[in-house]
Amino acid sequence: METTKFKTNIKCDACIAKVTQALNETVGADHWKVDVTNPAKVLTVEGQIDENKMKEALEKVGYKAEKI
Repeated sequence: METTKFKTNIKCDACIAKVTQALNETVGADHWKVDVTNPAKVLTVEGQIDENKMKEALEKVGYKAEKI
């Protein structure tokens, strides 16, 4: 299974709550996680994704993701 990582501005559990619906709809529930303890706030996505749709969904709720 493919793993893709993104640097984000998702900083805390409240931020994760805000992006949950957007990420569940675009990449699927249980296919993503955010490491807020990492200084880069890394979003890890498992499986095939449409990066542009995911980034657009995050931007709609006020967050950004940059592939690393």
